[in-house]
This record gives sequence, structure tokens and C-alpha cells, in this order.
Amino acid sequence: MPTIQSRQAEGAMLPSGQMYNTLEDILARKTALKNEIQENSDRITLLWHEIAAPKPASSKGELVANLVSNSITAIDGFLLVRRLVRDYSFLFNWAKRKKRK
Repeated sequence: MPTIQSRQAEGAMLPSGQMYNTLEDILARKTALKNEIQENSDRITLLWHEIAAPKPASSKGELVANLVSNSITAIDGFLLVRRLVRDYSFLFNWAKRKKRK
């Protein structure tokens, strides 16, 4: 079993083959990874907003159609949640209470 001194002498090796011998190397890699994660997060956020953003209506007909579509989607979501709660309430102990006479 290698000792702590032999591990420190070897340095830490990543799967990419990069060696980390000092705390500065580790901190530099950590900073680089944080920056990469932040860039990816910003890119995902931008793409999500492009997909989910409502498209502006160019005429009154499209405005009414979008309003009806959004209303139907909201009602459909409400009915779905209502049915799921009714059918699977036993999973969350949301059992219906019996009325006492």
C-alpha cells in the first residue's frame, strides 16, 4: 500500500492524464471548471428561453388563438394534476378524511 509521501511525490493524476502537484494547480483547475460550468449554464438558459418564450402575435386573430391555446393548456394542466392527486394520493398520505355524522 503506497504511503502518503509516495502519493505526494507522484502527484495526483486525472483520467485526462493531467498532473496536479500543487494546490495552485488544483485551484487553477477548479476555477477553469467553474468558468466552464457557468458558460454551459448560460448557454442552456439562453436556449431554454428561446424555446419557451411565447411568440409575439402579429394580428388580432393570432392573439386570440394564442390566448385560447394558453387557456386550454392551463386547464389541461389543472385537470391532469387533479387526476394525479386523486389517483395517487395514497403515496403522499393525502387520504380523504371521512366526515363524522
